[in-house]
Amino acid sequence: MAAGTLTLSSKLTPFPYSAIAIAAYTEKSEIVYDEAATSVLLDLNGSKIDTEEEIVHALAKAGGLSEDSAKAASFFALAKTLRTVTAVPEIVTGLDSLDDHLAWRTFLVGHDITSADWILWGALKSSTKIIGLLKNGKHAHLTRWNTYLESLDSTQAALAGLTAAKANKARGTKVAAGFALGLEGAEMGKVVTRFPPEPSGYLHIGHAKAAMLNQYFAKMYEGKMIIRFDDTNPSKEKTEFEDTILEDLELLEIRGDIVTHTSDYFDQLYDLAIKMIETGKAYADDTEREQMQHERREGIASAHRDDSVEDNLKHFAEMKTGSTEGLRWCIRAKMSVDDPNKALRDPVIYRCNPQPHHRTGDKWKIYPTYDFACPAVDSIEGVTHALRTNEYRDRNPQYWWMIDALGLRKVKIWDFSRLNFIYTLLSKRKLHEFVNNGQVRGWDDPRFPTVRGIRRRGLAVEALRQFMLLQGPSQAIVSLEWDTIWALNKKVIDPIAPRHWAILEDKKVTVTIKGGPSAVEVKILPKHKKNPDVGEKKTVYSATILVDQEDAKSFEDQEEITLMDWGNAIVRSKSVDATGIVNSIEMDLHLEGDFKKTKKKITWLSQSTSEYPLIPVTLLDYDYLITKKKLEENDNIKDFITPVTEFREFALADANVKDLRKGDYLQFERKGYFIFDGENKEDGRLEFIKIPDGKAANLASKAAPSSQAVPASTEGSQPSVTDGGPVIGDPESVTKMYKTDKVYGDNVNLEGPVTKMYKMESIYNV
Repeated sequence: MAAGTLTLSSKLTPFPYSAIAIAAYTEKSEIVYDEAATSVLLDLNGSKIDTEEEIVHALAKAGGLSEDSAKAASFFALAKTLRTVTAVPEIVTGLDSLDDHLAWRTFLVGHDITSADWILWGALKSSTKIIGLLKNGKHAHLTRWNTYLESLDSTQAALAGLTAAKANKARGTKVAAGFALGLEGAEMGKVVTRFPPEPSGYLHIGHAKAAMLNQYFAKMYEGKMIIRFDDTNPSKEKTEFEDTILEDLELLEIRGDIVTHTSDYFDQLYDLAIKMIETGKAYADDTEREQMQHERREGIASAHRDDSVEDNLKHFAEMKTGSTEGLRWCIRAKMSVDDPNKALRDPVIYRCNPQPHHRTGDKWKIYPTYDFACPAVDSIEGVTHALRTNEYRDRNPQYWWMIDALGLRKVKIWDFSRLNFIYTLLSKRKLHEFVNNGQVRGWDDPRFPTVRGIRRRGLAVEALRQFMLLQGPSQAIVSLEWDTIWALNKKVIDPIAPRHWAILEDKKVTVTIKGGPSAVEVKILPKHKKNPDVGEKKTVYSATILVDQEDAKSFEDQEEITLMDWGNAIVRSKSVDATGIVNSIEMDLHLEGDFKKTKKKITWLSQSTSEYPLIPVTLLDYDYLITKKKLEENDNIKDFITPVTEFREFALADANVKDLRKGDYLQFERKGYFIFDGENKEDGRLEFIKIPDGKAANLASKAAPSSQAVPASTEGSQPSVTDGGPVIGDPESVTKMYKTDKVYGDNVNLEGPVTKMYKMESIYNV
């Protein structure tokens, strides 16, 4: 358990990476971000420590890290030097020395991680110059050591917390501390957890949290995790879903020690049900569904509650045949009639269902309910700790009652909050409706919160993993914003996303460059200026180029602008039609100009030729499927479906995009991050899905209050044909002022008295 609190601001410079890393590693301090803090402060067992070096020493001692103080002192001194030195030769000398030291060692001092490792790792992490020098590959041993420390789950959780604090400008936000909580009664090497998905749909982001927590605690206690398919309802389940769930778990780097099915235990569960009936702890009931619900609600006993064991067994046997008579009956646990906890009011434990099971075929016509099967199989399989969302908390006494009634080994329950997001549906039933009604194209649709859907939208597995570590086993029931997870994602993909250019096809403007090359020229440039490992691309230069209409409209007469990756040019003339659309531009190349003095740095493409063609692409952006942040229990989902959720823009991209593979990340500079979704089979265009960047403005719902979709961030884009319905676009600008929403909306009867002010004619009337 956390014994202290480490309080700091995400804005501290230099940032105390050593402090947060050792706090997360030792689990002896909760990390709290308070943006009003002016320094780092550790409150540990009543002592207050405000220097990073002393904080590292204190947490190392509290965490029981082995430490040779004489040897460690030299590394603390080196860390202090590296934080202040700026001359590259001096830095390299220090790095060379460390590399030599680690050539035959795993850690700096001894055979385990000590305070020396964390203080020095933090010093390296806080220096962008040092991190840059390590990327040259000349310090293999130091890089190996550095990478290992940063790859630890605790370090990743600490860094994820820092990223979230920066993204949210959090005040007092507690992060990276939940994992300091342990499992009650857990013994090292003996913990068994289980992740029990029902094979009736695809995994969504909420399941990812449960799966990751189960794996985390299994590893933490050097135990094992079972992946068990809860296949007790043949009406909903399919082998297809089992296969895809296993694929999604593999994608999330989650692997069980064993994969089982509840159906593996149908024989044992049947015997246990017989035992329940014979001991008077269960009975057969043919009460109609509505009446049974009424009786349970009002605390009224069923007419069959006191039937004889013989009658109950006879009805159960009839149920087993799947006959018409058997279908009328169910088996209920004899718990209570009027317990204040309604989950204990004689729940159903067996139902009759003649539909074939996807694994057992026609063998069974009766199936156990989750409430009966889950505790029984947990006990049989050796599960020590059942992790469940706290929406099941009222049913925990029911779980324990079942185990006691069956005389089985006890299992501990450890619950955590369900993961909820605004504007997001996680109900499999409701997601099924969207799929079945054709409102999305499938379970991997980018608008879906399924693991496949969010990955297709561009969410990296590493970002999802960091986000789940950040959440930890929180008990808070809240609807989370999407900004934190997408901000984490941006941090993951930005260093590896190649940079490309695209010009909107229907808004392209031809520019003639005087002084440009007389013949087409091609130069080799890096795909990512800050990361040469991303590779190189070909950039085509010619005297005729294309720019975006939005850029063209902004150019002033005789203005000097910068053509990115080329140089400066001066706007000499513009051809503009009566509506304000720019048709063509002439510029003079001015390569001796200073790009630091220009206000506009624009992307451009050389005009397409047969030898150097531009590539037709489609840029896709999406809105939320529903218009309400959180649906209430009595809300009709049909009243809150966003009518237009997919937006398409046709563009021309540089030819380098042909080298991309499906699923590759990239950035169309000045347009955002995208993921390559493959070639559209109908029109042959390459399709790119826009990846949210975590900025609140870009994550706001595009649906107007009138429930009509307005593509706020994709002006001029067209709705997908599959969505149907019109999309309202912003009118062409008639002013240089910032655009704002219309006060009265778009559907206003202008003849009616919408104001008591004197009537004035519009200044734009002709």
